[in-house]
Amino acid sequence: MYKYVIGLMSGTSLDGLDIVYVRFETENLQNFQILASESLPYQRKWQNRLKEAFRLSADELADLDVELGKFFANLVRRFIEKNQINQIDLIASHGQTIFHRPEKGYTIQIGSGAHINVLTKIKTVADFRTQDVALGGQGAPLVPLGDRLLFSQYDYCLNIGGFANISFEKNNERKAFDICPANIVLNHYVKKMGFDYDNKGNIAREGKINITLLDELNALTFYNDNHPKSLGWEFVTEKILPLIDKFNLKIPDILRTYVEHIAIQITNKINCGTVLVSGGGAYHTLLIEQIENYSKAQIIVPEKELIDFKEALIFALLGLLRDEDKINILASVTGSKFDHSSGVIFDAFAHF
Repeated sequence: MYKYVIGLMSGTSLDGLDIVYVRFETENLQNFQILASESLPYQRKWQNRLKEAFRLSADELADLDVELGKFFANLVRRFIEKNQINQIDLIASHGQTIFHRPEKGYTIQIGSGAHINVLTKIKTVADFRTQDVALGGQGAPLVPLGDRLLFSQYDYCLNIGGFANISFEKNNERKAFDICPANIVLNHYVKKMGFDYDNKGNIAREGKINITLLDELNALTFYNDNHPKSLGWEFVTEKILPLIDKFNLKIPDILRTYVEHIAIQITNKINCGTVLVSGGGAYHTLLIEQIENYSKAQIIVPEKELIDFKEALIFALLGLLRDEDKINILASVTGSKFDHSSGVIFDAFAHF
């Protein structure tokens, strides 16, 4: 039996909305096929609005939640029309994280699932993280269950997106945690030069490592905390950016130093086995080179589609599992009280 799911992923790097159309064989989930995929870049106005959304009032954030949900719905409808899709069981939408404070008991992803459902007339699963936080978990990372079910042939799954995170099996349990901020910091600085990202790390290659800054970054207490642990934009604005900015460095030097920081933090956690790399950082040639320099692990960069759309693929899977009332969040990963099935199902047209 097959199920057809559209997965939506909008990450902290604010590159845009990743959309995948996936066919899952329900009896053997590793037998999946990405039938269509597209990454739709955000216009500068959307990037700026989402980046600054944490400063909004409650009313303004509620308005943005609805507006973003409608925007996502329109993109999905265009995607369906463009790819002539006529069989869809559900949409699974991660939403856009604005606040992530599990230690205070909340996490907020906007992009109204109710409006996606109503405007597309397709059952929609959204808000995957809130229930886990209420259960005492970090609400993140959620991708590791998909790593276990879809990519068990690798010892580690490493995603380098806005944040770098890792998942792996230990003592028959899936373990996972955020390692460090990654593209969210690199892109912040390269945008000051008029670019969206540092293509292949070419700008960083022109810079020099500032050892003092590198040492201070590596000394941040988060890196010694036990997992489960997760990161949000707040950590970047409160800890990382002020630390970097006090050095008044040229941007290539900032990028080169921070690339080294990411590579060191990743290889502190991975030094053996096979590592599947996904996320935009897989294209950062300098970063991959430095990870390989520091680590004895075999670093595997897969085909472009999997690099770009692995998270959207896995959220499609998480939505499918939620719709079937199956476990889609692991307590061993998030630290919640128990494994559970999380996500809010919006199905306004179920009885029509």
